[in-house]
Amino acid sequence: MKRLHVPFQQWLHDGRLYAVLSAAGFSLKAVFVKLGYAAGPVDALTLLAMRMGFALPLFIWLVWLSRAKAQAAQASLSWADAARIMLLGMFGYYLSSLFDFYGLEYISAGLERLILYVYPTLVLVFQAIARRTLPSGRVAQAMAICYAGLGIAFIHDAGAAADGAHVWLGGAWVFASAVTYALYYLGTGSMIGRIGSMRLTGLAGGASSVLVLAHYLVAGTPSALSSLPAGVWVNAGLMAVLSTALPIYWMALAIQRMGAAQAAAFGSLGPVLTVVASCVLLGEALSAYQVVGLALVMLGVARLKPSAPASAGVAQRAVASRKAAKQ
Repeated sequence: MKRLHVPFQQWLHDGRLYAVLSAAGFSLKAVFVKLGYAAGPVDALTLLAMRMGFALPLFIWLVWLSRAKAQAAQASLSWADAARIMLLGMFGYYLSSLFDFYGLEYISAGLERLILYVYPTLVLVFQAIARRTLPSGRVAQAMAICYAGLGIAFIHDAGAAADGAHVWLGGAWVFASAVTYALYYLGTGSMIGRIGSMRLTGLAGGASSVLVLAHYLVAGTPSALSSLPAGVWVNAGLMAVLSTALPIYWMALAIQRMGAAQAAAFGSLGPVLTVVASCVLLGEALSAYQVVGLALVMLGVARLKPSAPASAGVAQRAVASRKAAKQ
């Protein structure tokens, strides 16, 4: 027992345990969504509203936790900052999550995670458009590897499904989620250094919660909430706690102990953990095509890793914009 206690204490002290817990929490989001759908008759907007309703107090908690650092840095918010945070909230946990939830009505959790994982390629495309430059040869090669892997897994799932059109529709929704998430990621760049990752995520998440709940009050059926099965409520609550607030908090602890670049590197565990969890908890089949596709996507994203001098700043931004991910 003592032999196990020493490595545990070491991982706790150097932050590795928190980074792994964060990656595991984010990776379970799609599983909780699928379990929520399976627990009773609930649509994407209702399930997302339930998640964000549970998560709103937790986002406020994250802002409260970051108050001391904000006071020390004297980082007061202007009206322009508030407008930008609302815009980030719209692209982040609102539109990106809503599109993701729509997609999960049609495709597997494993395929969903694979599509979302290519968002760094979209970030680079948007950056190239903004700068009016072409990606380097290395970046183009990495993107080709990513999309080759995604194509292998996607075409296999579409061919194996009873209704391939549903896979294409679900894939389109999740890809739209990846696009909006990439825009959210780009939007954090000018603010994260001044406001801080945890505070910015809490504020943007709170703004998203307000937008989602407003959307639900206008387009949803709040009166039907009381008739939903307990399983839907449980999975929405677990999603808010284990796949939203706590992973953000754990990642912040990991950054404090091991640095942003090393902490963000543990995010590569996400797709693998999602595939394993979807197999164990959802009974989703895992084929050789999916394994090959997953390996290629992860290889391509790994080749997009920035050079050492820039990696810390890029990784820190990635931490602040984690949806689940997502999303």
